[in-house]
Amino acid sequence: MRKVLVLNTTYEPLNVCSVRRALVLVFKQKAEVLEHSDSSYRTERAVYELPHVIRLRTYVHVPHRAASSRISRRAVFARDRHRCQYCGSERHLTVDHVVPRSKGGPDTWDNLVTSCAPCNRKKGDRPPHVAGLSLMSKPRQPEPATFVFLYVDHIHESWRPYLSFAS
Repeated sequence: MRKVLVLNTTYEPLNVCSVRRALVLVFKQKAEVLEHSDSSYRTERAVYELPHVIRLRTYVHVPHRAASSRISRRAVFARDRHRCQYCGSERHLTVDHVVPRSKGGPDTWDNLVTSCAPCNRKKGDRPPHVAGLSLMSKPRQPEPATFVFLYVDHIHESWRPYLSFAS
């Protein structure tokens, strides 16, 4: 099933929905189409171009705490673009605590990173610098647009202008 990028009135990425849901939002005039696909949907009386990107007509308030409460393996992998933050590998991925839990490390965005299994084993129950490892980037709370990666396997070209991190 095809997916459609949903933007807030401020052009901030909010979510990804099905083409059917996007068409319903457009027909009810709750959203406008910003990017069309090459495909169309035919009814008895009309032909409708299928959307790739829609923008809501009314602002949707997203609580700041919503992103911090969505910590999961998939969310950490999406934030780190499915790459080990120690070596860059894309295979055998796990989640690693930069400061080990046994040393008081919390389950927070700034302490969790994507790690391949070999790097995770090498690091063990030690800080990265003691194990001879260094992080490729400092872990942080992700941008709201990062969660788009949770819903799709591929970012369509028409979405890239609306996703600052997808370039």
